Amino acid sequence: MQFDIRRLDIYRKIPKDLTQPTYTGACISVLSIVFISYLLVAELYAYISPELVSELFVDDPAKHYDRIPVHIDISLYNTKCEFIGLDIQDDLGRHEVGFVEDTKTTPIYGNNGCRIEADFQINKVPGNFHISTHGNKKQPAVVDMTHFIREVRFGDQVYINPARIEASFNPLAYQDKKEKENAQHSHDYFLKVVPSIYKDTAGSEKYPYQYTYAHRSYIQYGHGHRVSAALWFRYDLSPITVKYTEKRLPLYTFLTMVCAIIGGTFTVAGIFDSLLFTATETFKKFQIGKIS
Repeated sequence: MQFDIRRLDIYRKIPKDLTQPTYTGACISVLSIVFISYLLVAELYAYISPELVSELFVDDPAKHYDRIPVHIDISLYNTKCEFIGLDIQDDLGRHEVGFVEDTKTTPIYGNNGCRIEADFQINKVPGNFHISTHGNKKQPAVVDMTHFIREVRFGDQVYINPARIEASFNPLAYQDKKEKENAQHSHDYFLKVVPSIYKDTAGSEKYPYQYTYAHRSYIQYGHGHRVSAALWFRYDLSPITVKYTEKRLPLYTFLTMVCAIIGGTFTVAGIFDSLLFTATETFKKFQIGKIS
């Protein structure tokens, strides 16, 4: 006797003329397909979007640099480029006035203001960098430090989802200090810089730095005389490191969820449809008196 492989079919088919379509079943089928489609799209998005896992420990990823790279992009509304410069100081005795390497100044606002962009490195100790007219022999009649900050960034640049985490690497972005009444004020930004490690799904690592800040503006005096206004960024490094690691769900997990969504939805929908059909048929029989 020849073996018929069709005997192994656990999905036996019922002839179409033995089945009965209903309006209720059609509605449930359409709703099931819409529901399945929604869950599948959501599950696919969750699969392709890596999960971001964070951990804290005491370390110094800045050891990968002799110094920490810094990038700034700041516009001064009412001080010309010919007067301003970048000064860098720290607790190791560094004191550079008028830092010019990798510094670009662009006149703006009809040549009455200046946009300064700079890339430089700082030692891994507390210090400050500031924009001022201190290194210029020629001084403007009024030193006006009203400003707009596009970027103050430490370490590598990274793009992280969610955006609220990415914003912590450049929280000073879009700070607009344009108060007319405080035109001659100095501005102090006190930065608490936190070393970070960012590891993507490919295994490559970057070393950005998060930071928080506090701000104050004031008229500065020294030896009984008013001191020219400046824009200060005073920083201190935290000993705690934050490590972010991107992790994706394994493929088998995604496939398991897809099967669970499809199978579970059709099973529940089938049970619901059977209950409705049985209840409807029972009600019809009751109306015609077949059920007393």
